[in-house]
Order: sequence, then C-alpha cells, then structure tokens
Amino acid sequence: MDKKKVEVYRKRLLDKRDELLRMVSKSDQDGREADEEGTQDIADKAANAYTKEFLFHQSNDNRQTLALVNEALERIKEGTYGVCVECREEVQTKRLEAVPWARHCIECQDKQDQGLL
Repeated sequence: MDKKKVEVYRKRLLDKRDELLRMVSKSDQDGREADEEGTQDIADKAANAYTKEFLFHQSNDNRQTLALVNEALERIKEGTYGVCVECREEVQTKRLEAVPWARHCIECQDKQDQGLL
C-alpha cells in the first residue's frame, strides 16, 4: 500500500480514536451519575440499573474498538498495515474503507467469525 493511502487511513484512525475516547469518557461519567442518583422507588432503581448496564455494555464495546484502532495505528508504525495478521495477504481496500482498523482480510474474518481461527 502506498504511503499516501496509509496516511489517509492513519488520519481516519486518529479521528476515530479521539471519538472513541470521548465516548468512553462520557459513558463512564454517565454511569457514575446514574450511581449517584439517590432514588428510593423500586422502578427508579430498576431504570437506573438498566441504564448503568447499558452504559457499561456500550463503553465496553467502545473500549474493544479503541483497542483495535490502537493496534491498527501500531501496524502503521511497523509498516504492516493493510496486511492480514493471519494469512499475511493484503486486506481488501473496500474492507479497509469500511473498517480501517480491520485485522483480517474478508476470508480470514469469515473464519474468525465461525470460530475456525
């Protein structure tokens, strides 16, 4: 992959990383605020518990994506970005356009999703 294209992906990854960091921070803050509400009503407690669980799940998903984004940025530094970590073939451009932090080519991702990797 040429350096110009890698730089475009690097900028997209940095923007995504900043967005995810903001989202994780906001979810953490919202979760703490849900804890601080001194509700007495059982329905309010249930609603707060649901909100807290939802925010935790959302934050966890964002943290996992953040880890993948950071890994992709590290692969750019190492010069291995755009290469499947499993088969070492080039990751399809359309895949990187859709998911710039992709670790696998489409075929290996299918195997991963099926539990074959």
